[in-house]
This record gives sequence, C-alpha cells and structure tokens, in this order.
Amino acid sequence: MDIKRSGSQPSSKGPVEWFTGNVRIDPLFSAKDAAAPFSGAYVTFEPGARSHWHTHPTGQHLIVTAGVGRTQEAGGPIEEIKAGDVIWCSPTIKHWHGAAPTTAMTHIAITGMLNGKAVDWMEKVTDEQYNGK
Repeated sequence: MDIKRSGSQPSSKGPVEWFTGNVRIDPLFSAKDAAAPFSGAYVTFEPGARSHWHTHPTGQHLIVTAGVGRTQEAGGPIEEIKAGDVIWCSPTIKHWHGAAPTTAMTHIAITGMLNGKAVDWMEKVTDEQYNGK
C-alpha cells in the first residue's frame, strides 16, 4: 500500500507552454505500470485561466470539485462546467478546459497513458475562442 499524505507532494505552476493564466497543479498519484497506466492531479485555474488545445491518447476524466469553468471540443460549443460535474474527454479529440472569466475552477484530472504519453499539447486557446467569438 502506498499512502500519499496530504501536503506531502509539492504544487507546481502550470507551464506557460501548456496554459494561459495562473494555473496550479497538485499531484495526487502518478502512473504505476501497465496494470495502472493513469495519473491524477488537482488542477486549479484562476479566473480566465485555461489549458491550451490538446488531446489525450487514452482520454481523460475531469471531476469538477470547486467553482465554475469552461470546456470545449474543437468545432463544438463552449460548455459551462460546475462543481460536481464529471467530464469525459474522448481519446484523440482536440479540446481545452479552464476557469470561467470571473470565477476560479478546480478539477481532478484522471489521465491515462499510452506508450508513456498522456497528452499532446497544441496551440493556445485565443481570447476570441475562449469568449466564444
């Protein structure tokens, strides 16, 4: 059994290569091996912050734990997400997620890995895309 004690793993700032705005990542668990090839983290987006466009080779579950956010699949509408919502990001589908313009949002991200890779990062979500224009 491996117990990760609360506060025992350092937070990190979301890299500017992957995020716009202030984002904090708090790791929960890392992928162990082929039997458990997925990781988890709390991700907190300050108002207006968001990920860049990206895909996941095996998909990703998001569980919103606090606040109000936004998410969008390429070509689809922007969806408002709130605490208690659970989002499934399908494998290889281009998408982004982040906070609402005036409200922070935290979600737990559970992300699978395929051949050692969990995400393919792409271009920034522009202000126009974020605002649905």
